[in-house]
Amino acid sequence: MLPPDYQRILAVVREAAGPVMARQVGEVLGVDVRVRARLEPLCGKPVRPADRGWLRKLPDGRFTTRL
Repeated sequence: MLPPDYQRILAVVREAAGPVMARQVGEVLGVDVRVRARLEPLCGKPVRPADRGWLRKLPDGRFTTRL
């Protein structure tokens, strides 16, 4: 079972119409993305599911579901 933070991130990426940036995930989750200190921790979170094969990280830094 994934921790709740990762479950929410995966849900946002799955529901998106296309690949998303960490900033877009933060906006959907209600993180104040204008404050760099709040955005930076979120930027690394989608990387872990991508490393495990649950998400796909594109060369431009966006994330999408695995195909």
